[in-house]
Amino acid sequence: MIEKSRIEEVLIESGALLHGHFILASGRHSDRYMQCAQILQYPRFTRELAACLAEEFAGDNIDAVIAPAVGGIIIGYEIARRLDTRNLFAERENGVLTIRRNFTLPKGSRTLIVEDVVTTGGTVFELIDVVLRAGGEIAGVALIADRSGGTVDFGVKTRAAYTTEILSYTPDECPLCKEGDIPAVKPGTSGTR
Repeated sequence: MIEKSRIEEVLIESGALLHGHFILASGRHSDRYMQCAQILQYPRFTRELAACLAEEFAGDNIDAVIAPAVGGIIIGYEIARRLDTRNLFAERENGVLTIRRNFTLPKGSRTLIVEDVVTTGGTVFELIDVVLRAGGEIAGVALIADRSGGTVDFGVKTRAAYTTEILSYTPDECPLCKEGDIPAVKPGTSGTR
C-alpha cells in the first residue's frame, strides 16, 4: 500500500482536496471535499493508486470489477486492467443504480466493487445490492479515499488508498450554514473545480 504521506502529496498536487462549504452526495455538509476526478485526470496518479489497490486483491480470484458511473469508471477500469479481468460500470436509470448497456454479471462472479470516495458508503451499498441481485458474489471493495475514517463497514474485505476522517454534518447541524457566510455548493454541479 502507498504511504499516507504519498497520497497526501497526490491530493495536494492534483488539487483534489477542496476547502469551502460543500453538499456531499449523501446530503451532508462539510468544509472539505475530495474531488477525486482531479486525481484521475493524471494517468501517472491513476496508475499509482490502481496498482496499490489491485495488489490488495491480486490473490482473491476476482472475476469482474464494477464501479459506479461516473466517479468510479476510470479507477475501476485501471484496477480491472491490472487484475486482467472484466470491467463493468453501473449507472442511474430513473434514480436507481443499475447495470445497463448489455453488461452481464454471470451467477457466482466474484466481483470487486470500486469507488472513488465514500463518506457514508451509500453508493457502495447500492452496488452491493446490484451485484447480489445479478447473482454475483462480493469479493471486496476498493476505494481511492474513505472520508469516514474507516468507520463504514461493508461486511467484506475493504481497502482504501487513503483513509481520513473529514467531519460532515446534517444541514440542520452544519456550523457553516449557521454562520451563513459561505454558501453551500455541490461540487461538479455548480462550477466548483
